[in-house]
Amino acid sequence: MSSNRESFSSRLGFILAAAGAAVGLGNIWGFPTQAASNGGGAFLLVYLIMILVVAFPMLVVEMAIGRHGQANPVDSMRSLTSNPLGKKFGAFVGWIGLSVPSAVLMFYSIVGGWLICFLLGAMANVVGLNDVAEWFKGFSIERNLLGTILFYVLTILIVQGGIKDGIEKWSTRLMPALFILFGLLFVYIMLQQGAVEGLKHYLIPDFEKVMDKKLILAAMGQGFFSLTIGGCSMLIYGSYLSKKENLPKMAMNVTLVDTAVAFIAGLVVCLQCLLLCKKASIYAEDGSLLSSDTLVFTVLPMMFDSLGLFGDLFAIVFFALLTIAALTSSISMLECSVSLVSERFETKRTPTSWVLGSLIAAFSVVIVFNFGELFGLVAMIATQYLQPIAALLFCVFGGWVWSRHSKIKELEQGYPEFQQGFFGKIWPLYVKFVCPILVITVLWASF
Repeated sequence: MSSNRESFSSRLGFILAAAGAAVGLGNIWGFPTQAASNGGGAFLLVYLIMILVVAFPMLVVEMAIGRHGQANPVDSMRSLTSNPLGKKFGAFVGWIGLSVPSAVLMFYSIVGGWLICFLLGAMANVVGLNDVAEWFKGFSIERNLLGTILFYVLTILIVQGGIKDGIEKWSTRLMPALFILFGLLFVYIMLQQGAVEGLKHYLIPDFEKVMDKKLILAAMGQGFFSLTIGGCSMLIYGSYLSKKENLPKMAMNVTLVDTAVAFIAGLVVCLQCLLLCKKASIYAEDGSLLSSDTLVFTVLPMMFDSLGLFGDLFAIVFFALLTIAALTSSISMLECSVSLVSERFETKRTPTSWVLGSLIAAFSVVIVFNFGELFGLVAMIATQYLQPIAALLFCVFGGWVWSRHSKIKELEQGYPEFQQGFFGKIWPLYVKFVCPILVITVLWASF
C-alpha cells in the first residue's frame, strides 16, 4: 500500500474513533433492550464474560489483519497469504465482510434518522411549535424518510473529510460528551423514588437465569454486534493504525470504552423502564417487552416529558449526542466501501463518498416505504446471519490461513513482549480453535 495512506494522528484519536465505531445504537438501542428482556443483572454478567472471552480476542484478530494489510478489507485479507488460491479465498472473505457494514447501514440509518427527528421535535417544543414537534415525534413515512436522508447526508459529509479531518476530529470532540450526559441522566434517575430497587435488579444477577441458553446466546450475539465483530469497521480502522502502537492494548482500550457506554446506557434505560412500570406497563403478560425495537424511543421521551421545559432542553442535548454516537458508527460502515473503491480505482474521496452513500441510501428508502415487511428482516439477516458468518470467516482465515509466525510478528510490532504474557501465549491457539466454535454456536442458534 502507498506510504501516503492516511492514519490516525494520535492514540486517543484512534481509541475514540474505534470505540465510536463500536459505540452507537448497538449499545444505546440494542443493549438496554436485551438487558431489560433477559433479567437485568443476569444478562449483564454473562455479557461482560462474553465480551472478555469471545469478542475481545476476535477484535484483536480483525485489527491485526487490517494493520498487517494497511488496506481495504478485500486487499487486507489477500495480504495474509502468498498462495494464489488463498488470495482468492481471502478476497472472497473480504467481500463477505464488506457486505456486512453496507447491510447494517441500510437499517441503521433509519434508526439514526429517528434520533434526528426526536432532536428536531425537542427543538420545536422549546420554541412553541407543538404541532411540528408532534410530527417529528410521530412515525409517518414522510418523517422517517426525512430523518434517514438527513442522517446519510451527515454521514457522507464526515466520511468525505477523511480520517484526520473527518472521522478522528468528530470522534475526539464529541464522544466524551456522551459519557458526561449519561452521567447526568443517571444522577437524575437515582433521585427518583424506587430507583435503588431498579439498580439492584440491574446489578445483582439472578444466578438461576445465568445458565439460560437463550440468555447466553443473546449476550454473545450482543457482544458481536456491540463491538462490530465481523463488521469490517475494526479491520478498516486497524489499517489506519500505526505499526508502533501496542495493538492488544489499543483493542482493550476500545473494548473498555465500548463496554462502559453499554453499561451506562443499560443502567439509565433499564432503571427508567422499571420506574415507568409503576405508571404504564411496558411489558406484556408473558414478560416480554412491548415495542422492544423502539424501547429507547419510548422510554426516554416519557422521561423527558415529565421534566417540562427542562426536559425539552435535556432532550435536545441528549438526542444530539445520541445522533453523534450513531454517526461515529455509521461513518465507519461507509468508510469500508469508500476505502475499497478509492484505493482500487484511485478515485477522489468526496465523489466516492457521495456516490456510494447514495447507493446504500436508495436501499434504505425502499425499507422506509416497506417498513413492516423489510426493517426487521434486513436487521435480522445483517446481524444474525451475515455478521456472524463474516466473523467466522475472519476467524478461520486469521487463525488457520494466516501463518502463526506472521501473526506473532505483526503483534510484536509496538509490543515486543507479546509472547511473554499469558494472552500472547494462548491467543494464537484460542482464535484458531475456541473462537470459531463459539461463533458457530451463535450461528447454529440463529439458524
